[in-house]
Amino acid sequence: MSLDPENTLVMETTKGKVVIKLRPDLAPAHAERLKVLSRQGFYDGIIFHRVIDGFMAQVGCPHGTGTGGSDLPDLKAEFNAEPHVRGICSMARSQNPNSANSQFFIVFEDASFLNKQYTVWGQVVEGMENVDKIKRGEPVRDPDSIVSMKVMADIGADSA
Repeated sequence: MSLDPENTLVMETTKGKVVIKLRPDLAPAHAERLKVLSRQGFYDGIIFHRVIDGFMAQVGCPHGTGTGGSDLPDLKAEFNAEPHVRGICSMARSQNPNSANSQFFIVFEDASFLNKQYTVWGQVVEGMENVDKIKRGEPVRDPDSIVSMKVMADIGADSA
């Protein structure tokens, strides 16, 4: 499978590398938001604050509690028909459908009850075994974190 470097995220976690294919065809504003925040270094050092065995790993809160987001405005929902299956990346939100900002989750197992209610914006294409190793908990004790998250197109000789 060939990946578009401009629409691929490389997430280095405390458990190893995870490569995520963005899906701007499904959720263009959300895919763009993930790239903007990654390029700002927003996700670097942020912990996986909510990790439920057999369900998902959630990350993206600057406070590490699930209560915060970036300084950018919340996004309008871009619900789509892509099913929430293993490896899918989707945006977390409050009860308000248009409240997604920076928090997202990666699904461990099929979670069809989320379908068309949360915005799917990407899929893990490499490193799902590393996602599986992330420590579980709500909240997580001694949590794993994103060491760095970058757009593949930006990873070049200067960052090697």
